[in-house]
Amino acid sequence: MKSVFLTPGPSELYFTTEDHIRQAMREQVCSISHRSKAFEGIYKKAVDELKALLNVPEDYHVLFTASATEVWERLIQNCVDHQTCHLVNGSFSRRFYDFANKLGRKAILHEKPLGQGFNADEIELNSSTEMLCLTQNETSTGVQLPIEDIYKFREKNPDTLIAVDAVSSIPYVDLDYSKIDSLFFSVQKGMGLPAGLGVWIVSERCVAKAYKRLENGESAGTYHSLPSLLEKAAKNQTPETPNMLGIYLLGKVCEDMNRRGIANIRQETNYKAALINFLYNEHPLFSHFVQEEKHRSKTVLVGDVKGIAAAELIEKVKAKGMTIGSGYGKNKASQIRIANFPTHSKEIFERLVDVLNEIKA
Repeated sequence: MKSVFLTPGPSELYFTTEDHIRQAMREQVCSISHRSKAFEGIYKKAVDELKALLNVPEDYHVLFTASATEVWERLIQNCVDHQTCHLVNGSFSRRFYDFANKLGRKAILHEKPLGQGFNADEIELNSSTEMLCLTQNETSTGVQLPIEDIYKFREKNPDTLIAVDAVSSIPYVDLDYSKIDSLFFSVQKGMGLPAGLGVWIVSERCVAKAYKRLENGESAGTYHSLPSLLEKAAKNQTPETPNMLGIYLLGKVCEDMNRRGIANIRQETNYKAALINFLYNEHPLFSHFVQEEKHRSKTVLVGDVKGIAAAELIEKVKAKGMTIGSGYGKNKASQIRIANFPTHSKEIFERLVDVLNEIKA
């Protein structure tokens, strides 16, 4: 039986992706030169459609990497001389912190127990902090950092670069990009595309820091330094042969989402999240892992499972044609994670709730 994937990444492909893959094959996208006019058009379309979808300011740059994981490294190499600060409350925010340490920076750690979120009022940065590293949506635990707290960090620390990991909340999260300096994500989650492409949005403040490092004789990385990426991006190209199919598909799916309307996508996401939150509140087998409502993710809904092994429950759901995620790491056996992305229809979520309501301990 074909299954609908409600896993938090990779997840279900956007419902138009398969047709776009076929069209890409007809257009021989995977065989054209990455220095050709044809590819330059593909690159420009992806950037233009993404900027329109996410309301990215004109003076912010959109760059392509192999993954969001790569961006952790590139940000630190290009934009940090000495010190970062990290808010850690899960496996992925922890990994960002680990990257800074491995790259020889002094990484300041603020940490919360799994399932708990941060409030800007409780965090004070010292004057040596060059970059504040925020995970807006912690995929491993389903904890979000409210947008208003990100803005407070900017108000309190206007000279500090703010980098936002939005891997599992794009395109749902609605940000004023002028209040941050970098945002990044991978396409295999909310964008509903095959894995293998990272998207890195950067401000001129990040660019200036990278060039300053070069002027001071410091390294800003190699083939994917900000200067090298920007030099080629000015021509709608990349430094190396990129994931051309991924960039093509990103442009096409962003175009589809723009037709649908980002406001409609966000409204549907809220509706689907409400269905699962009600289930977690009322069903005897489930409870919320994230106790504080304002810190509950709308796009990765994590529930504790009681009276039945999570693996057994997942198999029962799979038998009905839907695949949901297990908990992450040490919570694998006791939790489920349900992805709530634009490709997941309201009807699928209504059906999922019916199936979960039928399961008994």
